[in-house]
Amino acid sequence: MTESAEHTVVIVPGLRDHVPDHWQTHLAERLDKVRTVPPLEHDSLSCAGRVAALDTVLADIDGPVVLVAHSAGAMITVHWAQQATRPVRGALLATPPDFETPLPQGYPTPDELKAAGWNPMPWRRLPFPSIVAASTTDPLASYRRVAGMAEAWGSRLVDLGDVGHLNPASGYGYWPRAEELLRDLIDTTAVVKPGAGAAR
Repeated sequence: MTESAEHTVVIVPGLRDHVPDHWQTHLAERLDKVRTVPPLEHDSLSCAGRVAALDTVLADIDGPVVLVAHSAGAMITVHWAQQATRPVRGALLATPPDFETPLPQGYPTPDELKAAGWNPMPWRRLPFPSIVAASTTDPLASYRRVAGMAEAWGSRLVDLGDVGHLNPASGYGYWPRAEELLRDLIDTTAVVKPGAGAAR
């Protein structure tokens, strides 16, 4: 994908461990300059720890950066944006979860998420351009709630339709739409300094 050659793409995974068939993994393999935020070895539910891990990766990169986040990775990105210390070109936020509403069985409870620093979720406008890619059938967030997040964050909302949570369990390994949306961010946005506001 030569369009992103001068940019470093930072992959921000959710709370999962490395998944070989996840679309973010496939995307990373197709990019020229890419870094992936590593999972936490301890206290893996800590929001502050995840934000710090993203900040550490970003601090080691020179030049323009685009973030590609999925699931809780979108929330990591949004939390990081509240204290961003460097400009980024933009962010693709795919299927962000609704951590303020009870999740299906097997996921952390709202109380656990609050104790780990995820809640309350940030609802302020992001200091960089962004695209929120939303599913109409995501078990972790209703489309209406994600549309509200996009509006609050100043993001362009993209309706993906029936894609579940956009993960291998929903039938999504390689996802070519990710490259299209990433290219769109790179082609249509400019570097925006933290606090400067974002283009709709």
